[in-house]
Amino acid sequence: KKSLEIRRTNISKGLSYLTIMAPRNLWHMRSNFLFGSRCWMTRFSAEIIFKSVSFRLFGVKCHNADGEPSENEDLLNNLLTMGVDVDMARKRQPGVFHRMITNEQDLKTFLLSKGASKEVIASIISRYPRAITRTPENLSKRWDLWRNIVTSDLEIVNILERSPESFFRSSNNLNLENNIKFLYSVGLTRKCLCRLLTNAPRTFSNSLDLNKQMVDFLQATCLSLGHNDPTDFVRKIILKNPFILIQSTKRVKANIEFLQSTFNLNSEELLVLICGPGAEILDLSNDYARRSYTNIKKKLFSLECTEEEVQKFVLSYPDVIFLAEKKFNDKIDCLLEENVSISQIMENPRVLDSSISTLKSRIRELVNAGCNLSTLNISILSWSKKRYEAKLKKLSRLA
Repeated sequence: KKSLEIRRTNISKGLSYLTIMAPRNLWHMRSNFLFGSRCWMTRFSAEIIFKSVSFRLFGVKCHNADGEPSENEDLLNNLLTMGVDVDMARKRQPGVFHRMITNEQDLKTFLLSKGASKEVIASIISRYPRAITRTPENLSKRWDLWRNIVTSDLEIVNILERSPESFFRSSNNLNLENNIKFLYSVGLTRKCLCRLLTNAPRTFSNSLDLNKQMVDFLQATCLSLGHNDPTDFVRKIILKNPFILIQSTKRVKANIEFLQSTFNLNSEELLVLICGPGAEILDLSNDYARRSYTNIKKKLFSLECTEEEVQKFVLSYPDVIFLAEKKFNDKIDCLLEENVSISQIMENPRVLDSSISTLKSRIRELVNAGCNLSTLNISILSWSKKRYEAKLKKLSRLA
């Protein structure tokens, strides 16, 4: 086959790079502002030169009259045709719109083949526009890796619909593969890894070293507290708190020390707490945890609760530490104003999970149903809507 030689070509001074993509060939020219325009010589077969090829220029920095980068009009038209919310996408990742090479059509074809609807694909791109920069090869490899954890394509589509960032945030498939192998090696089950993918996908974007550091720290903590099964310890904590691997070991260590010193726990008691209801506290800001507990003590002391009662209250439901100062105080006051006693609250701390409006409306409904709040088990205030409504109907019939 005859070869054509690309001779030296002048490039507009305003362009820093020009790249034309064609099958099996690449024409790369670079503008050198100090020494004049130069291009690297590349040979193309005549067959390729004259073959009809569809391409978009990549790397050309286009500017409007004001010197601002121009958006890719072809890309905008494609996204609008696909039903993408361009305004939302532009707000989230505006840089994507200045790229001259994107893979929105390849992405659409790939996701359609996996069972995603056109509406879901448009939603994914609207919320995470960078998804259109992934190549078909990268998508296919990443999908196969996810299938080592997730049982079906539809399950992955559902995860992407809820959290597109979890799949598209990183394009480093080797790092993902290494993290999956490592997490399996330390005893995590497929179910546990699936939960991590769903709730804390950044775990798999972490460098392998970061994940190893946290696992090593948790295993060392386990042994220092007298537990002889580090694998079981790590698995229990991650199941209770899937976000722990994306926290720093310094933060987790500070929170373990806070729990042990604040509640005067021995090693066995501390193990039970952090493997169970206290696991979620481990990824809180340590300053926030301390301030929150200080406020809980202050509020409950003002209502004549003892130190022992306060500690028992928090240990029975550590999630109360997540409540901001104002929310905690307002919910306590709301219940007291509705003639719920502080002793009832102390015995049923989960009622503080409900919003103030929910607490007020349910209390009114229970009173109207003839209930005496002073003798009522107020845990009903935190029940699920379905369970609560069934109980309310039963109480109304008995009234």
